[in-house]
Amino acid sequence: MKKKVLALALTAAMAFSLAACGGGTGDTQQSANPDTQESAAAGGETGTVANKDKPLVWFNRQPSNSSTGELDMNALQFNDKTYYVGFDANQGAELQGTMILDYITAHIDEIDRNKDGVIGYVLAIGDIGHNDSIARTRGVRAALDTAVEVDGAIDSTPVGTNIDGTSTYVKDGTLEINGKTYTVRELASQEMKNSAGATWDAATAGNAITTWASSFGDQIDIVASNNDGMGMAMFNAWSQANGVPTFGYDANSDAVAAIANGYGGTISQHADVQAYLTLRVLRNALDGVDIDSGIGTADEAGNVLGEDVFYYDEATRSYYALNVAVTAENYEEFLDSTVTYAPVSSQLDATDHPTKNVWLNIYNAADNFLSATYQPLLQKYDDLLNLNVEYIGGDGQTESNITNRLGNPSAYDAFAINMVKTDNAASYTGLLSQ
Repeated sequence: MKKKVLALALTAAMAFSLAACGGGTGDTQQSANPDTQESAAAGGETGTVANKDKPLVWFNRQPSNSSTGELDMNALQFNDKTYYVGFDANQGAELQGTMILDYITAHIDEIDRNKDGVIGYVLAIGDIGHNDSIARTRGVRAALDTAVEVDGAIDSTPVGTNIDGTSTYVKDGTLEINGKTYTVRELASQEMKNSAGATWDAATAGNAITTWASSFGDQIDIVASNNDGMGMAMFNAWSQANGVPTFGYDANSDAVAAIANGYGGTISQHADVQAYLTLRVLRNALDGVDIDSGIGTADEAGNVLGEDVFYYDEATRSYYALNVAVTAENYEEFLDSTVTYAPVSSQLDATDHPTKNVWLNIYNAADNFLSATYQPLLQKYDDLLNLNVEYIGGDGQTESNITNRLGNPSAYDAFAINMVKTDNAASYTGLLSQ
């Protein structure tokens, strides 16, 4: 039976890029005989199914308004085989904030480097219009008591610099630890966007920490980042040499390994589960079986996910993976981020699940998490699920850099789309509707 978990209030309010899949069973798209299927590489047509009716999965970036977070339900309901796959951004954001707070509490005797009674932190923000980035900024500020609410929601606006604590976007927080009161201050934060317009930019983050350190270095006690790509850039550029713990998100292999050398911690968003769901939803829709097969319900090969690693929100047709904090206590379990998740690593029989052609894009070929963790996982699962996937890497700046390479959608049986901007779903559905 398909898993039906009601949407959490946070999901309805903010489209926080979670992990998705959807309800309803897909119709069989083509003949079960693989010999009747033409190769996408050869540019062949894949049958009589209209492109607008083929299975579609949005992943990593949930179609939504980048200003308000309101979900784009037209995109999420493009057809009856459309779903979203991501992770529970709010749960992960809360974990990241809690991880940082726990570290401060456990290391309070040495964390205040200049002994001024102020725990100062800097924050690298990935994309001010991305719901995951917004959630993570809010999670850190909520945990460290620096959050300011606007219209009932925590303000996620970058402060620029805030050495004197006068910014209106945050406030000075207070922590009571071992009978002593400490002030917590967000000294600086900015969107890490390069001159070409690409966000989540590691090089920009590395430059930012160098600038901040030259201005108020001994006041920086904690470095926080919306992801590990930016976090590691700051760690390598400054914080490792200065013994300042740095906290990221994504559990990229290099960041996990760096925990042994002083990286404070990261959050695993269960990329192994997300990558599986991204392709499994397409596989099920193409096979015309219950969409929950091999997900919440075991398939004939024994593949199944437990409720402790994902949930499904029927209202938004979305599967969300749950997050795990990775710290000095457990990091050795996460050193290889490209290992498939054992409970869903069994090969499907090619007779019952014949090869199908899938077009899949990564919004930015240079994105560390997607290119170094997510895509290698996808490439392992595509073999297990008998899917012939064409991987397209974007430039992280323009949607047309990707859509221009979807010139013959009829050559594919299904599509998995990772947009540059969450507002741009129509750039893809428009092509599929032609």
